[in-house]
Amino acid sequence: MAVTDAQEPLLGETTCGSLLKKLQQIWDEVGESDEARDKMLLQIEQECLDVYKRKVDQAEKSRTSLLQTLRDAKNELSSLLSALGEKTIVGMPEKTLGTIKEQLEAITPLLEKLWIQKDERVNEFSEVQSLIQKIRGEIAGNLIKETVTPKVDETDLSLKKLDEFHLQLQELQKEKSERLHKVLEFVSTVHDLCAVLGMDFLSTVTEVHPSLNESTGVQSKSISNDTLSRLAKTVLALNEDKKKRLHKLQELAAQLIDLWNLMDTPEDERSLFDHVTCNISASVDEVTIPGSLALDLIEQAEVEVERLDQLKASRMKEIAFKKQAELEQIYGHAHIEIDSEAARGNILEMIDSGTVEPSELIADMDNQIVRANEEALSRKEILDKVEKWMLACEEESWLEDYNRDENRYNASRGAHLNLKRAEKARILVNKIPALVDTLVAKTRAWEEDRGISFAYDGVPLLAMLDEYATLRLDREEEKRRMRDQKKFHEQQNTEQEAIFGSRPSPGRPISAKKGAAPRANGNPTRRLSMNASQNGGRSTSKDGRRDSGNNRPIAPVNYVAISKEDSTSHVSGTDDTVSASP
Repeated sequence: MAVTDAQEPLLGETTCGSLLKKLQQIWDEVGESDEARDKMLLQIEQECLDVYKRKVDQAEKSRTSLLQTLRDAKNELSSLLSALGEKTIVGMPEKTLGTIKEQLEAITPLLEKLWIQKDERVNEFSEVQSLIQKIRGEIAGNLIKETVTPKVDETDLSLKKLDEFHLQLQELQKEKSERLHKVLEFVSTVHDLCAVLGMDFLSTVTEVHPSLNESTGVQSKSISNDTLSRLAKTVLALNEDKKKRLHKLQELAAQLIDLWNLMDTPEDERSLFDHVTCNISASVDEVTIPGSLALDLIEQAEVEVERLDQLKASRMKEIAFKKQAELEQIYGHAHIEIDSEAARGNILEMIDSGTVEPSELIADMDNQIVRANEEALSRKEILDKVEKWMLACEEESWLEDYNRDENRYNASRGAHLNLKRAEKARILVNKIPALVDTLVAKTRAWEEDRGISFAYDGVPLLAMLDEYATLRLDREEEKRRMRDQKKFHEQQNTEQEAIFGSRPSPGRPISAKKGAAPRANGNPTRRLSMNASQNGGRSTSKDGRRDSGNNRPIAPVNYVAISKEDSTSHVSGTDDTVSASP
């Protein structure tokens, strides 16, 4: 086959035409036949076709591979966008334009950017999930220093999912903070309680959990439910122990004070146990001083109470007589008569015979003191009014003497004070009838309520009041009689003046005598009641007058009278008519 369209080859270049031309020259020189030449050319043409065919196949495969790569890239791009929760990305072509390679060149940078973004997002998810897993482990009580990295779901790396994890982490961190705050509060409470109770804080708190030691960082402390529960139980147990110890210490303090008071223990000896007695009335929350409820302190107080108890047994007589003196003092203030000698004799007999335990004797006397105080309290209202009545009677007696003094209005020393006292005394004396009536009513109510007679220093109070009322009526009757007698004398003087024309020298009326009028005043004591019976009642003189001098009660101890230097004992006839009860 001849080559007719072969072009001249360029200088220095080898082309198919130059090679065919050279091949023909060789054939010409060799003398190949046309058949051999055609066969050789056909072979060469077939080989060229095979080469082209291979190249086309390779090109087809390359195009197919590029198309698959493009499809994979597009699928991967969609997958990454879906996993990251993005609908699109900046720089992504809206339509498919250009050759395959151009499309690949456009997608590849986007893929690389999305891969970087995906790696960053995976790291964020891994960090958040690790923190969540760690806090959950702390809450569950699994304190593992090297936790296993959690597996991240790479199919959903959206910001929405990441925000959900962040929100969950914030809730867990808040719960952890609250739990840690509770733990620290419990630990602080345990520390304070251990200090008050004198216990070892470290051993107590590490028994709950080793991480609660002070050397452990705050963030490393256990916050599990079990730790919180055990801490709460520990605080509860320590509080109960604190209550029991405080109650025990207060009992011991009360016993110490009672024993000190019984035996008149000096203050310097008592001060040695001020740390015990200072909490006698304190509440549980008020006791905060370290070591104030330590066991050795309680044991020390117990030993002291035991020592004082033994000392008390040896001084039983002295203590019992002191109790008896206290009882007598209560009855004395309440004006109740008791047989003190017999009571002291009984105490001596019981102690010497040993028929009663010393503690039982003291307890019985304490009960007697309690009952005596109750009896005194029930009598207090009546006794207060009795004191007011007696004071009024004293003022009435003073006022009567004051009214008899003819120089009471003179400018003598202390006259203005006596005048003021007289005004007050008249007001007070006017209240005596109402005061007596109130006393009678309250005394009768008291007697009806208790079924016994109300005695004042051994004398029935109602009898004293009745006697006082009778003497007061007698005195008023005597005053009326004296006024009538005075009028009679004045009338006689007037008649004599009319007959003889001149007034006789003024004579002192009988009523001017200081001791003529009876006084139902003074201190209405037992002696007042006895005077009337001992004197056989009121006697009658020859002229029919009643002599009531013996019925005058004895003046009280605090009786106040006008000084003989400041006033005289003579009373004028005109002043004798002034009543003690204006």
